[in-house]
Amino acid sequence: MTLLATLAAGSSLTAEARPAAGGPAGAPGRGTNILVVGIDSRTGISAADKRRLNVGGKGCNCTDVMMLVHLSADERRASVVSIPRDSYVAYAQDTEPARLGKINGAYALGGADMTVRTVEKATGLHIDHYLETGFLGFEQAVDGIGGGVVCTDKPLKDENSGLDIPAGLHRTDGRGTLQYVRARHINRPGDLGRVRRQQRTVSDLLSRLTAEGALTDPVGAVRTVRTLLKSVRTDAGTGFDDLVHFAWALGRLKAGQTEFATVPIREFDHRVPGVGSTLLWHEARSRALWAALAADRPITGDTRIQPAYAAPARTNPAGIRVRVDDAAVAAALRADAFVVTDTSAAAPAARPAGPPVIRYAPGREDDAATVAAALPGARLRAVPGHGTTLDVAVGRDPVTVRHVTYDRNVAEGAPVTGDTLGCAGTVGLPAKPAAPAKPAAPAKPAAPAEAAQPAAG
Repeated sequence: MTLLATLAAGSSLTAEARPAAGGPAGAPGRGTNILVVGIDSRTGISAADKRRLNVGGKGCNCTDVMMLVHLSADERRASVVSIPRDSYVAYAQDTEPARLGKINGAYALGGADMTVRTVEKATGLHIDHYLETGFLGFEQAVDGIGGGVVCTDKPLKDENSGLDIPAGLHRTDGRGTLQYVRARHINRPGDLGRVRRQQRTVSDLLSRLTAEGALTDPVGAVRTVRTLLKSVRTDAGTGFDDLVHFAWALGRLKAGQTEFATVPIREFDHRVPGVGSTLLWHEARSRALWAALAADRPITGDTRIQPAYAAPARTNPAGIRVRVDDAAVAAALRADAFVVTDTSAAAPAARPAGPPVIRYAPGREDDAATVAAALPGARLRAVPGHGTTLDVAVGRDPVTVRHVTYDRNVAEGAPVTGDTLGCAGTVGLPAKPAAPAKPAAPAKPAAPAEAAQPAAG
């Protein structure tokens, strides 16, 4: 139920029955698959609420957020896989040839049923339950369970979503949590960075609810489900007792028993005429991901899903400018795709004792970590006022330059466990946020829009 409260970014609440037939049959004892979506539609939201929630503009009547939750058969593990909204897939329509488009466009073509069947077609998995909410529903759900948890190691500001928070761990109300999970122009811009922040929010909120007893006993689970059902819709095959069972099962899991990942991507900007910029899944890795879930296996530690690199890079070396005061080290880093300026001519005659020192401006920690991955043992030193180019000063210690591997899937969506993704379980939780003003009642469901391709972004 924590997942229900933290995964949505839509607007109007709609409910469509999920037929029992359709999609591949689920194998007995293979766990439970739940599809959680947030709908992007501004229909029915007042002008005042649009301003308050920073959700102006035109909605696409599409699934803006999509997560597949797998609860293992023994209920000792939950795997949460984010499916990026711009994933380029074949829709589950009875047409030849199959119509292709962004996965978030399936909702406009046939609502919840088409969305579920399209996910089943793309993944080969059977979806057992479907949950849906929107902007206002998300806000009300988070407020109803006492607020969300947002963690950041640096100040975050995004004018589009309205987010503006300092570094630290924060208890946020529904509006503040919505701003965080919608932000796309901070830290790692784009959808994959946003998806990772959504996963972190889920992990931290799950830790908080578990610590406070909201999910750890049947009575608490019932109370939480009753609260969330005021703003979350389900398919016809998902009953109150199912949701209570899921809530209780999640509440009994430790952070290390939860897994989070994003579908591995092969091409991040696949251009399709009439569709725009899309994402192509990495065929081998995504197949391995779905196969692991189908077999009820963990997705973390599986090198078929995510290869294990000797020196993974947080950021792309090709975008990092660095000055190096040693010619040999400069040449080796340049060969590894860093943008290098050789400053060895100005190097000191007597080098200082110790390993290389990497100086960088505060806020460039990820780039500095990438350089450090190439220079094992190097010391990192943040220097206020330092320029955008990093500086490497080589000392008297022997220097080894390692080849670093930049894989955006590792940097933004590799399978990880909740105890490494979130932070609410490792530090004291802030006080509960002040009670928000009473939210407006949800609007009536809007009629399905004509089939159309959502705008890229």
